[in-house]
Amino acid sequence: MTLRYHIGRFAKLVDRSVHTIRWYEAQGLIPAVGRDAGGRRVYEDDHVEHLLFLERMRRTGMSVAEMRRLTELSMQGWTTLEARQALLADHRAEIEEKVAELKSAVDDINAKIAFYDAWARNKRRPRKETGPA
Repeated sequence: MTLRYHIGRFAKLVDRSVHTIRWYEAQGLIPAVGRDAGGRRVYEDDHVEHLLFLERMRRTGMSVAEMRRLTELSMQGWTTLEARQALLADHRAEIEEKVAELKSAVDDINAKIAFYDAWARNKRRPRKETGPA
């Protein structure tokens, strides 16, 4: 049995404001939203799962256009599985590149902290420094 939610409950389930939910819907990112007899939006469990996934993608830097494309493809059914996989594989590659850059920055920070630790411990500047500051 699929549970159904009006917008206020749906917003609480996904920890977003009603305004944000309406924005996502206006952007075409929440597909196939039904209406009840009174004309109020009715969301289902699939909408919860979809929006939470899109929120994770947004936090990884996926653009609204890419999220819209992914949503459009998902609405077309199983025949678009390869296109969806390709879109997500491309995005994953971008994320992996960013992770590598961040890892390099963390390595630089760790080296600088070690440099400062040696300086503080020996009460004099070490001969080899990894960079300015």
